[in-house]
Amino acid sequence: MSQYTATINATEYPPHLKHKVIFETFNNLKPSESMLLVNDHDPKPLRFQFESTHPGQFTWDYIEAGPVTFQVKISKL
Repeated sequence: MSQYTATINATEYPPHLKHKVIFETFNNLKPSESMLLVNDHDPKPLRFQFESTHPGQFTWDYIEAGPVTFQVKISKL
């Protein structure tokens, strides 16, 4: 069984849909569930957006930190 409820490969979405899909997926997680975000660059701006819109409601753990692929485990508290 996967440790992730959902996996999002952000490179598969057009730019205008990426954050929408990521936040919808996060919002559908139950507390203690996690999603895996895969991206081709460091998603720091997304983390800042999470901190702004969901303060204290998530954890952010890098599984792989580049230079080519970034994988982040985002868990709902």
